[in-house]
Amino acid sequence: MDEIKILAPIKPGKVICIGLNYKEHAKEFNIPIPKYPVFFFKPTSAIIGPMDNICIPDLSKQVEYEGELAIVIGKKCKNISKEDALDAIYGYTCANDVTARDIQQEDKSFSKAKCFDTFLPIGPAIETNLDYENLVITTFLNGKKVQDSPVTDMIRPVPVLISYLSQFMSLEPGDLVLTGSPPGTSPMKAGDNISINIEGIGTLKNQVIKM
Repeated sequence: MDEIKILAPIKPGKVICIGLNYKEHAKEFNIPIPKYPVFFFKPTSAIIGPMDNICIPDLSKQVEYEGELAIVIGKKCKNISKEDALDAIYGYTCANDVTARDIQQEDKSFSKAKCFDTFLPIGPAIETNLDYENLVITTFLNGKKVQDSPVTDMIRPVPVLISYLSQFMSLEPGDLVLTGSPPGTSPMKAGDNISINIEGIGTLKNQVIKM
């Protein structure tokens, strides 16, 4: 293993991220629960794999982790129903929706704060045989548990998200959907190690450095 490099498990056509999908996460930022799912896009240039470095840019003084369950779309769908949505999923992986929180607060923009290179670690693998309802997202910062939430705490569950997104755009094989962060986000600094574990998928590990 010391002689090989593990790459991100997929190069998606597009990356769609759901914001504010856990009640306690919305409370952290004193934001009302949105009436409809909030979504935004991250560029594929932000993607890195397991053990790659997350780089803190000069433009930000407050870069935070957000451990999330990510969905890999398996077949093209448009206007799919909630009842059929799970049939469009290929599998699941771990993701870290890294965010420059100070930029987000100043600009009120999701995309600008989340678009930097290295701001989307994904991996370590795609699991295709998984019951998403039994999953727990656990994040460790330097070995300390900082996030620990079952995906059943989502405001809108996976089938609802897939159906909703498909009303706006065609979802295509290989597209990646991040389902939102549980509570417990906090800043990272150069030298930190961040790990996101979802049992049944594995652990996504990355180190933080200064760009």
